[in-house]
Amino acid sequence: MGIFDSFRRKPGPLPDPPGHRGYYATHDALDYDDWDSRLDRLDSALDAEEKKRTRWWQREHWTGRCKRWWALRILAAILALFIVLAAWLAITAPLSKSLEPIAAPQITLLAADGTPIARNGAITDEPVTVSALPPHVIEAFLATEDRRFYSHWGVDPRGIARAALTGTGGGSTITQQLAKFTFLTPERTLTRKAREALIAFWLEGWLTKDEILGRYLSNAYFGDNVYGLRAASLHYFYRKPENLKPNQAAMLAGLLQAPSAYAPTRHYDRAERRMRIVVQSMVDAGYLTTAEARAMKPPALDVRTRNDLPTGTYFADWALPEARALTEQGYARQTLTTTLDSRLQNIARQVTAAAPLGEAQVALVAMRRNGEVVAMIGGKDYAKSPFNRVTQAKRQPGSTFKLFVYLAALRAGWDPDDRIANTEIAEGSYRPQNARGSYSESLTLEQAFAQSSNVAAVRLLGEVGSEKVIATARDLGVTSPLAKGDPSLALGTSTMTLLELTSAYAGVAANALPVEPHAFAREERGFFENLWDGPLSLSSSTQSDMEQMLRSAINSGTGRAAMLRGPNFGKTGTTQNNRDAVFVGYAGDLVVGVWIGNDDNSPLAGAISGGGLPARIWRDFMNRALNAAPAPSQPAPREQTDPGGPIEPLDVPDLGDIPLGDGSSRLRIRDGEAILSTEIDGIPVDISIGDQGVAVDEAAIEEARRWADERRYEAIRERRDERLRELEDARN
Repeated sequence: MGIFDSFRRKPGPLPDPPGHRGYYATHDALDYDDWDSRLDRLDSALDAEEKKRTRWWQREHWTGRCKRWWALRILAAILALFIVLAAWLAITAPLSKSLEPIAAPQITLLAADGTPIARNGAITDEPVTVSALPPHVIEAFLATEDRRFYSHWGVDPRGIARAALTGTGGGSTITQQLAKFTFLTPERTLTRKAREALIAFWLEGWLTKDEILGRYLSNAYFGDNVYGLRAASLHYFYRKPENLKPNQAAMLAGLLQAPSAYAPTRHYDRAERRMRIVVQSMVDAGYLTTAEARAMKPPALDVRTRNDLPTGTYFADWALPEARALTEQGYARQTLTTTLDSRLQNIARQVTAAAPLGEAQVALVAMRRNGEVVAMIGGKDYAKSPFNRVTQAKRQPGSTFKLFVYLAALRAGWDPDDRIANTEIAEGSYRPQNARGSYSESLTLEQAFAQSSNVAAVRLLGEVGSEKVIATARDLGVTSPLAKGDPSLALGTSTMTLLELTSAYAGVAANALPVEPHAFAREERGFFENLWDGPLSLSSSTQSDMEQMLRSAINSGTGRAAMLRGPNFGKTGTTQNNRDAVFVGYAGDLVVGVWIGNDDNSPLAGAISGGGLPARIWRDFMNRALNAAPAPSQPAPREQTDPGGPIEPLDVPDLGDIPLGDGSSRLRIRDGEAILSTEIDGIPVDISIGDQGVAVDEAAIEEARRWADERRYEAIRERRDERLRELEDARN
């Protein structure tokens, strides 16, 4: 019946227990297990009391522990230490890092027309594979750097002792050297040496010997800004490392001890003496016989890849961080085409060099409405001062900042015909004055902007509110600090870079807020991308009203010296005591900012104002730039082959032969044809010499003649206008 019996049957009487066969307990309730437990606790208490009488360094303090107890705990501690150490090395010394070059590879920057403008970075090449190298190449490095490389575990005590006693070889193994220059800093401390040894053990545990040696040879420094065996063999001998001769390999191995001191291109005699030491080390290690060593002669150099580094320009220095971000990490050299227009850059250099600056510095930046920077002058001479006054100098923008005040008013509902008081401010702690003490009862916003009235701008800031003015500046891309609630903000007392200010004007020109300046072409955003996450824009009426005021500032205001024949928009700016003179404006597709000032922030000699010399530089640049053939457009950052040849440092005046003459002409060889590019009165002219003879662009020459006639007429008109202004000032 099984389990159901418990429900159906009544429990019966239990059977009698078996007899005890004559043995009787003295106490039936005694619990032997409890008694044993009490005795154990008593023994433990006695042991603990006895241990208190001994010290921790005495043997009796520890002998009471079970050997298995100690073994398990020691093993657990070692395992925990190993896990912590492995995690620390995985974070601080990832194996993948030893596959990366230890120096940034060379990047060549090209102008939009293919002109090389700068090279920067180390000379590197693809990693080497140890199995593909001849034995004498490997033996040369092992003999001088680590003879027991294939037998030690990363650290070689015998090698350290030998180096200390004989002075031959280094105390560090090849594995330690790889750990040092790949993962660690060059500091000389015991902590760094300990980390070096730990990482060496780590590398030995996870990589094969050939992998370690290959990574070491691919990253070692060989002098002349050359990293890696492949780049070094090509640089010094124009030969692949797989084809190196024994004497060439010995000389390269000798460079590792002091690459700069032994570089054969500059110290061949030192390199030769060092090569002899390497050869003797190969004899001592058994790699060469004495007769073979005597027969080995110093190799002849074959240097065809002369490196002109470092060369740079203001534009290149600004563009290089962006170039590094665009290129993938690796050993290969990179060549990137930038947005710089070499012809516009030369125009910018010529007009700034021709300006009567005295001891003052000058900066000019030109960009397309989409932010592509096409010309940049960061100072009078890059060779003398590489400090970039376009991107690094933060100066007061003066009245050019009024763009944000008036644009904020337009966005708040004001109209260019609305009037604002232009009387002298006689109350409050801040009492700005108009230039030349010129006041009136009231002005329209357009008139106040054109005449650059200071009192009107301060009153308008008070009417609109500094919060809205600052918000407008932020929308246009200004990131520099702006003082909230400060009435002097309206007059441009906050500092910013010329690039930042010019980009803000580009935002108005393009009606895309903000415009981000960039050195490499970017793909155009699609319709849906713009719809979902596109830039801000002004209403058509607001942009039209702002451009109306910018046009008035040139045509009838303080910026008359910048007037062009076609539509032009801009604003002058002059800071207190004429410390900064600025003009920013746009015409056609170009937005250009010009700044003049002293690096020590002292007043400009001759009281230069924004409506004077900066406006004339802007006009001269625009007159020539708008007639120049545009550089080829790039839909996206383009990587191509380095054309080689010398760099054309476009920021350095009087270059001699490249460009030819004064820099407005240059000679190029393209596809078997010589092209002389020059300018006649600002009109670009190309003269081609090829299989078809000499070809001249007659239309361009005719345009140059017409342009020269117009310039003469314009000069006469300017002299007449200047005379009329002098007469008007004399009457006033």
